[in-house]
Parts: sequence; C-alpha cells; structure tokens
Amino acid sequence: MVERAGSGAVAAETSVVPGVGQRRRGWVLAGVAVVLGGVLGFHRLVPNWPGRVGSLLESFLPWGGALVVVLLVVALVRRSAVALVALLLPVGVWVDTFGGLLLPGEEGGGRELVVVQHNVSDENRDPAGTARALADSGADLVALEELVDPQVAAYEKALAADYPHHVVRGTVGLWSKHPLSGEQVVDIKPRSVEEGWSRGLRAVVRSPYGDVAAYVAHLPSVRAGVTGLASQRRDESAALLGRAIAGENVEPVILLGDLNGVVEDRGLRPLTSQLAFAESGFAFSFPAAFPLARIDQVMARSATVGHIRTLPATGSDHLPVVARVALE
Repeated sequence: MVERAGSGAVAAETSVVPGVGQRRRGWVLAGVAVVLGGVLGFHRLVPNWPGRVGSLLESFLPWGGALVVVLLVVALVRRSAVALVALLLPVGVWVDTFGGLLLPGEEGGGRELVVVQHNVSDENRDPAGTARALADSGADLVALEELVDPQVAAYEKALAADYPHHVVRGTVGLWSKHPLSGEQVVDIKPRSVEEGWSRGLRAVVRSPYGDVAAYVAHLPSVRAGVTGLASQRRDESAALLGRAIAGENVEPVILLGDLNGVVEDRGLRPLTSQLAFAESGFAFSFPAAFPLARIDQVMARSATVGHIRTLPATGSDHLPVVARVALE
C-alpha cells in the first residue's frame, strides 16, 4: 500500500510539473517578444557605447522580422497563447517600420529621373562588363565609387555612348545623359585620414525638368569586431557631407553613394534628418554574395525617392541599386 501511494504521488507530481513548465516557457517567450518589440520600436534609446552598439543594432534592424518568425514558430509548437498575444507587439512595430518597403511603389510620373548607384570595387576584373550592365538600366544618372586607374578609362569608354557627360573626382564619379556644370570636390575627409583621400563630388545636372544638385559620396568603411562597431570616421564624414548639403542652394538635391550604413543607423542622421529616402523596396546591396543590408543609398531633398531595387551582380562585392526620383 505504501509503495502504491508513493508511486501515485510521483505520478501526480509528474502530471503537474510539465504543465507548469510549459506555462513558464510561455511567459519567457512572451517576455522575449515584448523586449524585441521594445528594441524595434525604441532602438534610438539604445546607448551607442560601448563600441557603438546602437549603430550595430540599427544596421541589422530589418532582420528583427526573422526573429519574430522564429518566436512565432516556437510559440505555435509550445501552444502558448500568452506568447502569441505578446508577439502582436513586435509584429505591429515591424510592420509599421518596414512594412511599407514590401509594397511595389507607385508608377513613375513625368517629372522624374532614374538613377543608379554602384560601388564598382577597386578589384573589379570586368569594368567594361559592369559599365554595360549599368547602361542597360536606362538610368539618367549613374554614380560610381572605388574608381581607380586604369579602370577609370574602361568606364569612360564603355559609358560614353549612353552618357556623354561625366565627372570624376578622386575615386568617385557621375555619368549623366544630361549636361553637367559646377563640378567640384566635396571635402568629406575625416581628420585622421591622410591627404589625397577624395571621395566626394557635387555637380549640377541640367535635367529636362530644371537644375538638380547631384552629390556622389563614398563614406569611410566601418568594421564590426569584438569591441563593437568602428564607425567614428564614417560618422565624421557623414557630418561633413551633411553640412555641405545643408548649404546647397540648388533644389532639388539628389545624393548617391556608398554610405557604409543603413538609413536607420544613427551615424547617418546628419543626412537622413534632411533628406528623404526610398519609400518601398529593401534592396539589400552588400555583400553581393549574400546581401544583408543596403549600404548603397539614394536620398533626395525637394524630391521623392520611389521604389528602390537591386540590379544583377557585377564584378563588384556590392550590388547596384536603381531608383526613381520624382522631382517636386
């Protein structure tokens, strides 16, 4: 009798504990969902120290949607109602922040320019083929970065027929179907970088719809390591570029460039605070082999950047991006 009572007690205990464990795991999942929703919605409140952790988080913010999917699958497997309810928070925040990028975008209007932005890579083994692929897009403007000798001549030759107007300053260039004027270097060199570093230019495009100030820039690279994100030079260069654009007296303004940052990254606030960016399309452009983020950007002022998308891979480690810019 004693043995039977003992075994019954054990059976009763094992029948209760699993339910308690499941409920506990459900609340844990719910807590994780709430934290994820908070991070997605209030990422600006995440401190940028140590190691610029805020910028690092913002660089991959859209991928928070993948975490939501993982939590959803786990919640369904666990049959946790409380976790499923809690997941409504990160789902809602993600849709509010990034859902519009999934939409196809509006049809192009009359007053618009098609623009292409591409870091062609200084190790590109087929500059002529890359140039032909970009020309096939039919874009009005083509901005290129990492232009080095002798590749510059190859781009000039391959693009000449479609783009009779172009300017190259340092390692960045702009090719245009429309006349250019006012070409000049834009100094975005961080103080710690040696002389001779030139990655910014400005030109006025004489478009059929009036003058447009076009900027091409290649901000310094960032590196992610065990100490965090090394973006000091990038951030300093973005501030210099932001000041130059703030002082621009020609409207509209279009910025094309490898900015080495996503539009959510607070390091690009000197630019995103005064320029509009794409309303639809993720267009992850880097790395080309497995794109994780769009660091190649098209931004504008007194204009609307419509749908942005990538073009097929070239000989670069970046994908080209193409966008329609509707002028006001």
